[in-house]
Amino acid sequence: MVCPRYLRPPQPVFLLLLLLLLPPLLLLGAGDPLPTESRLVNSCIQARKKCQANPICNAAYHYLNSCTSSVSTPSPSEEPSVSADCLEAAQHLRNSSLMSCTCHRRMKNQTACLDIYWTIHPARSLGDYELDVSPYEDTVTRKPWKMNLSKLNMLKPDSDLCLKFAMLCTLNDKCDRLRKAYGEACSGPRCQHHTCLRQLRAFFEKASEPHAQGLLLCPCAPGDLGCGKRRRNTIAPSCSLPSGTSNCLELRRLCLSNPLCRSRLADFQTHCHPMDILGTCTTEKSRCLRAYMGLIGTTMTPNFVSNINASVALSCTCRGSGNLQEECERLEESFSHNPCLTEAIASKMLLHSQLFSQDWTDSTLAIMERQNKNPALRPQPWVPSLFSCTLTLILLPNFW
Repeated sequence: MVCPRYLRPPQPVFLLLLLLLLPPLLLLGAGDPLPTESRLVNSCIQARKKCQANPICNAAYHYLNSCTSSVSTPSPSEEPSVSADCLEAAQHLRNSSLMSCTCHRRMKNQTACLDIYWTIHPARSLGDYELDVSPYEDTVTRKPWKMNLSKLNMLKPDSDLCLKFAMLCTLNDKCDRLRKAYGEACSGPRCQHHTCLRQLRAFFEKASEPHAQGLLLCPCAPGDLGCGKRRRNTIAPSCSLPSGTSNCLELRRLCLSNPLCRSRLADFQTHCHPMDILGTCTTEKSRCLRAYMGLIGTTMTPNFVSNINASVALSCTCRGSGNLQEECERLEESFSHNPCLTEAIASKMLLHSQLFSQDWTDSTLAIMERQNKNPALRPQPWVPSLFSCTLTLILLPNFW
């Protein structure tokens, strides 16, 4: 339907009216928007180009790059040795835009951007391995997500929510294509581990965040082992995860040697880190969840521990850690006993369950019916035409 021109308000007025007139329930959680591909304020790739135009900056960068290439990645407990020349080169870059540059997990040339980020951060690349600063800048937008829940009528009414979210992915061309790609790569007795991880990363990077979160964080009723098994098998653990005998510190060592995995781990430690013994979190739940999902498809891929509950952990052990036992246990507990992560997962699962609850549907319909039946609640004469032109069933990404 095309709106007549005389019914179209000016753009600013239209946006204001739309926000004021939308049913309040549809605006729940509006503070958790989806990330989109957009230009970063200071991309490391753009900062590198600026540095190349300056002979001193360019020379210092090349020298620092040779330093980071020749230095092996120690564990956080080891004391790295850095030459004075490398430290001097790092000092020359202190005032360049490189030092504040960032990347985006959905940007093009992400690997190149992350290589630059770790090269020019000597406090991390050349000595301090407490990965407490994320290289990612999460640019976001309030992009709505349209969905037709009526298509789920083909399922049995008592189908578990994990099956319903899987169906929603199947009904979406992009989600279905990406899911089939990692399903094929991660299935069979001779699955290729690295190919499986690459396809998993592609799914969680390219599929819409509501679809990906719905699949991974679908709530299950207590005692519903079939639902729990479906949720736990979302990432094909038999192929994507290392054997349970792998040492957690060894997994981290492998992760730190890879710029992408190292960045995802830094992002997780930044956004899912409790600041005190009370469990106060450093950032909001949405960023913690995004960071957690960013680790899937890396050496540090976490997963649900069992089919019974929603506890998560790394697939590794601390046995044989020697005098690094405490350090290993802290790493393992940053997943298995992390109050920020636990709260973020529980909150998202609650929203997912509310999405399909009968009460939610009834209350939405009731609001719209009251607007139609009660003259006092009806908009001005031009508003119905405006709504019929613009509104469909819209679920903001915060419900996911």
